[in-house]
Amino acid sequence: MTTIMLTQYSGAILGPIAKLLGWIMNWIYLLLQMLGIENIGLTIIVLTILIYMCMLPLTIRTQKFSKLQQRMQPEIKAIQDKYKGRRDQESQMAMNEETQALYAKYGISPTGTCLPMLLQMPVFLALYRLVYNVPAYVSSVKSAFDGIVEGIISTPGYQDTLDKFVETAKLTAVRADFHHEDLLVVKNYIVDTVYKMSTSAWDTLRDAFPNLIDVIDSTEAHLNHINYFLGMNISDSPFAIITNSMASHSYLLVFLALMVPITSYASQMLNVKLMPQADTDPDSAMSKQLKTMNYTMPLFSLVLCFTVPVGLGIYWIFSSLTRGVQQYFVNKHIQNLDLDDVIAKNVEKRKKKLEKMGIDENQIRSAARMNTKSSVQMSSSMTKEERESKLDKAYSYRKTANPNSLTAKANLVKDFNERNNK
Repeated sequence: MTTIMLTQYSGAILGPIAKLLGWIMNWIYLLLQMLGIENIGLTIIVLTILIYMCMLPLTIRTQKFSKLQQRMQPEIKAIQDKYKGRRDQESQMAMNEETQALYAKYGISPTGTCLPMLLQMPVFLALYRLVYNVPAYVSSVKSAFDGIVEGIISTPGYQDTLDKFVETAKLTAVRADFHHEDLLVVKNYIVDTVYKMSTSAWDTLRDAFPNLIDVIDSTEAHLNHINYFLGMNISDSPFAIITNSMASHSYLLVFLALMVPITSYASQMLNVKLMPQADTDPDSAMSKQLKTMNYTMPLFSLVLCFTVPVGLGIYWIFSSLTRGVQQYFVNKHIQNLDLDDVIAKNVEKRKKKLEKMGIDENQIRSAARMNTKSSVQMSSSMTKEERESKLDKAYSYRKTANPNSLTAKANLVKDFNERNNK
């Protein structure tokens, strides 16, 4: 029997991530199968927990950064107050220099929380692709479709029959060309179509292929076993399940489908409550924006969760619950930290990084102070046009400086600070 190579997302970034997650998910599925459990929903839950366990070190690092920011906040505010209302270039340069020196004092980078966020978003988007078409990535699931695919393509005129079936079953979201010259591509489309069918569509498929009723029955039973979670098809959206269940008076399924987005919202609000907040001015613009984001993002997920596959909603719920459990214990761990010891280790780590680059931090600080001082003196004795011309020339000189000069080393430190702890 010909092996079915299913359609996968071909994006340059999300494509490889989805394939990697599919490979991991396939091994989890096989392990659960050995234990007598054959269910995609449970496989997604285990995968979710595994992903967040792997990201735990980044979570701890982020919380350490947040705790240090709380310690730094009075000093940051003092710098901001010092230059409040001063918008000239020299003042801004001086404020930035003092701010960078403050972060260096604590051995951290202003971008310390970026990495966890940058990692989580591609994983979430790639998992959407994975859940939307599980058989394309989980090879252990695709064998469930072998019988029905071979039966359909052996039926005379199956292309026209499938075209009519898709129209009758109203599978408007399915992208398929059953008349494609490559038979392997046609098999892919058949699997994609069957995987996304609702319960009522199976009856329509039986009417379309009456000679395959036994194969269709066995395939549906197998998919019901592996692809349903609490009675819901994980490839269907809660909105579609609610609509179909209301029509068939299956009110328990309506309730379960409603609980997917509601539970997703509640679990994310739990995360907001557990997440430690920085001691910032409650009336500041940043504080207000953060508070707004904390409450609008769960609401956004509540709405979005109605339209994405249930499997993605399961991931969303259990990722929030896993983060919540992690956050509880991380909070306990952070509370018992000696921040002075953490700062000392951060500073030492930063110093070693600079030494590897051949940079003396004291020289750089001295050069930075001289540069800021000279900039202020230049500003007081030159016109605006002369000052801008000097700045342009200074910039060009820094870019072409001797690699062993102090200026070149200052440039290295500038670049290092931008990349440090990313």
